[in-house]
Amino acid sequence: MITIRIIKRFSTALLAFATFFPAPSQAHNSPLKKPNIIVFLVDDMGWQDTSVPFWTQQTPFNKRYHTPNMERMAREGMKFTNAYAMPVCTPSRVSLITGANAARTHVTHWTSPDKDKNTDHADPGLKPVNWNINGFSPAADVAHTFHGTPLPAILKQNGYYTIHSGKAHFGSTGTPGSDPKNLGFDINIAGSSIGHPASYLGEKNYDNVVNGKSNRNAVPGLEAYHGTDVFLTDAITTEALKAMEKPLADNKPFFLYLAHYAVHIPLNADKRYLDKYLKTGLDSTEAKYSALVEGMDKSLGDVLDFLDKHKIDDNTIVLFMSDNGGLSTTPARGGQAWTHNLPLKAGKGSVYEGGIREPMLVRWPKVVKPNSVADQYVIIEDFFPTILDVAGVKNPEIIQQVDGKSFLPLLKNPAWKDSSRELVWHHPNRWIAAEGPNTHYASAFRKGDWKLLYDYRNARLELYDLTNDIGEENDLASSKPEKVKELAALFSKQLKQMNAQWPVFKSTGAEVPPPDAIAAKH
Repeated sequence: MITIRIIKRFSTALLAFATFFPAPSQAHNSPLKKPNIIVFLVDDMGWQDTSVPFWTQQTPFNKRYHTPNMERMAREGMKFTNAYAMPVCTPSRVSLITGANAARTHVTHWTSPDKDKNTDHADPGLKPVNWNINGFSPAADVAHTFHGTPLPAILKQNGYYTIHSGKAHFGSTGTPGSDPKNLGFDINIAGSSIGHPASYLGEKNYDNVVNGKSNRNAVPGLEAYHGTDVFLTDAITTEALKAMEKPLADNKPFFLYLAHYAVHIPLNADKRYLDKYLKTGLDSTEAKYSALVEGMDKSLGDVLDFLDKHKIDDNTIVLFMSDNGGLSTTPARGGQAWTHNLPLKAGKGSVYEGGIREPMLVRWPKVVKPNSVADQYVIIEDFFPTILDVAGVKNPEIIQQVDGKSFLPLLKNPAWKDSSRELVWHHPNRWIAAEGPNTHYASAFRKGDWKLLYDYRNARLELYDLTNDIGEENDLASSKPEKVKELAALFSKQLKQMNAQWPVFKSTGAEVPPPDAIAAKH
C-alpha cells in the first residue's frame, strides 16, 4: 500500500507546465520493467449495457448487447460487481486523477466548456451551492477550481510516457485544467473542455456546423480524419495505438488514459453495427445506442490485440470503467430512454444505484486470476492510489488529501473483504429540470451492505440493504431507526471532515441540516 505525503504549499507562480511538474531524473532513462497501465474509461455506460452480467444473474438487457471483448476481459481477468462512480461525469474524472472524493474537491457537477458557468438547473426550494464550476486545476489560485497534483504528472515524474486520448472534461475553457498536457500527459489526442462530441462522424469532421458556424463541442485535433467515414471511437483508438509505439521503441513504460466519448449522446449511427440491432426489432434510437456500445467494445478489442501483438500483455494492466450510471431521464422509475437500468433505481444524475453503479473489469495476466469475481465495493477515487501502487510509486509529493483506497490487495485476492469501508456520494446539485429521482439534490453513504440516502429538499433519510434489495425498493428507515442513526453519524462525520458544501433553503436562508440532525428527530 502506498503512503502519500501531502505538500501543504505550492508556488502560485506554477502556470507553465514545465514548472508544474519537473522532468524525470536521469535514472529513469535506464531500462524499466514497470508495468504499463491502461485506463479504458467509457462515458455514460450503464451497469447492464453489456453482454457481461455484473450481477448474480444475466438480465434481459445483457442479452441485447454484443460486447465480446468485455466478455474476453471478464474471462481473462476480474469482474467487479460493486464498482461505483459519481452521478455525473466531471466529478468522477477529477476523483480518478486526484484520489479525492467529490465532497472534498467541491467538483460535484459537470463543468461547462464556458468558463465560470454554473450548470445547475434552478430548484424551487434550494439555492445552488458555490461548487467548483471550473473543475480541476494543476495550478493554484484559479477561480472556482480544485487545485491538486494529478495522477499523470506523478507517473511522468516516475518514468512513464503518458498518453491521453479522447474525452478530457477536467476543466473549463481558459483554465489550466482544460488542456490534458497541463496535467502531465506527454500526448493529448482529442481532449479538451467539452463533455460530449458535436458528432461521431468523420464525414461531418466530428462537428455539427449550422449556418456556417462550428459547434462548440466539435472534437479538436483529428483533422487527419475529416471527410472520412472513420467513426470517432475508431479515430481516437487508432491514434492512441500509434502513440504507444514510441514508449515501446524507447523501452519505457506507458500510461494510456483512453477515455471514450462513447456512449454519450449524440446517438449517431455506427453503420457497421446498426442493421443487426434494427433486425432484432429495436427502434432506431435504441439500435443506434446499441451500435455505439458495440463500437466501444471493438475499441477495447483493438487495444487488447495490440498488447498481444507486441507481446506486452503480461506486463500491462487494463482497467475498464464507466464514469457514471446509464442515461435514464424520464421521471418513471428505471426510465424509458435507451439505457434501461432496472432492476437498479433511477440513472445518471442520481445517487440511487442506477446513477452510480458501474461495469468494471481489470485484466493483468500473472497477477489477476482469470475469470475471477470481486464482490468488494470500490469507488472511482480508488483508481488513483491503486495505479500508484501498481507503478511502484512510494510517497509521492502531492497537495491534496486522498480519500481513495488501493484495491491492489483485491486484484491479488478476489475474496478480500472490508465491510468497514465507508463510501460517500455528494451531489448537492440539480442535473436536469424535470422532476424525478434523477434530479433531486441528494447525497448517499454506504458501509457494508447498508446504504443511507439523504434527500435534502424533503429532509428525508432512506435506508436500504443492498445485498437483499439491489433495486432500493424497500426503504427500511422507519423499521431500523438505530441503524439510521448509526450511519447518519458516520455520514455526517465524513462530510464534515471533507468540508462538503451544503445547499441552503430559499425560504429561510438556513443551511440544510446534516444527516445526523435528521436522524435524531426520528
